Amino acid sequence: MIGYILSIAALIVAIWLGVSVGSVKVPISTLWDTGADAIATNIVWKIRMPRVVLAGLVGASLAIAGAAFQGLLKNPLADPYTLGVSSGASVGAVATLFFGISMPFLGIYTLPVFSMIGALVTMLLVISFAKLVDRAMKMETIILTGIIFSSFLGSVISLMIALTGEELRQIISWLLGSVSMRGWSFVQMALPFVVIGTLLLWLNRRELNAMLFGEERAKHLGVNVKKRKMMILIGGSMLTGTAVAVSGTIGFVGLVVPHMTRLLFGSDNRHVLPLSFINGAALLIICDLVSRTIISPTELPIGVITSFVGAPVFAYIFFRQRKKGGN
Repeated sequence: MIGYILSIAALIVAIWLGVSVGSVKVPISTLWDTGADAIATNIVWKIRMPRVVLAGLVGASLAIAGAAFQGLLKNPLADPYTLGVSSGASVGAVATLFFGISMPFLGIYTLPVFSMIGALVTMLLVISFAKLVDRAMKMETIILTGIIFSSFLGSVISLMIALTGEELRQIISWLLGSVSMRGWSFVQMALPFVVIGTLLLWLNRRELNAMLFGEERAKHLGVNVKKRKMMILIGGSMLTGTAVAVSGTIGFVGLVVPHMTRLLFGSDNRHVLPLSFINGAALLIICDLVSRTIISPTELPIGVITSFVGAPVFAYIFFRQRKKGGN
């Protein structure tokens, strides 16, 4: 219970800071004060609030997807970024922009749908290739496979950038990772997929716990392992694809948040998943706040901030796992 209280409190503080702090300081009371200054109201409702909500959705999506991938693969280094899933989602998003793909029956959802397809295909390829190389699917094999696929997909993106014309600016801004100037339309684009993806993972929280003891044990406990694994992969890829579609590639959120959540509140996925969701939202709102205020008026890409936090944590987890393996 204490975990939920602390996490929700951190999220409330993050939202308060995200809405109030900036080049123009705005009191949080502007949200409900009908007599507030018109300029302050516009800043809050048209610029900061959609930005905070979108950052929260992206952070929550990446964190809960990372928690699910870590539980499924029994690997603390698994997350959408290190597995190459974010790169696959980026290829889907950039290809949509590059070729000007627009499906009439999808409308504004064309971009996130293609991004999700890229994420899911990449996830399946990484796992299949890792299993082909090493039946035991050791930690190093999965991570190296993810790096290989990330490198290849990165070159595909570079090729599209080299061949592009006027879309270049849009693609580059996408790849840097940002929730700046997105507006409520991007929140509307992301929200349905975030809800569906989160529900898919939440419905499999007990099965994730069962699979921690091995697939054979899970089968004896009555878990349809193949079906549940596919549901988790689809849910995680949907969340990753959506996050990349609306904000670009933002690394390490899905690694840091689930790891810290397990460290502080235990490894029961019934709690790890929702707590990662809440803490991921809080972390990315704070990272976005730092990105737009640290060298104001210039704004840093949010991916730079998350990498500064995430890379040392990644190195620490990897070092600890290697030492544990060596012992």
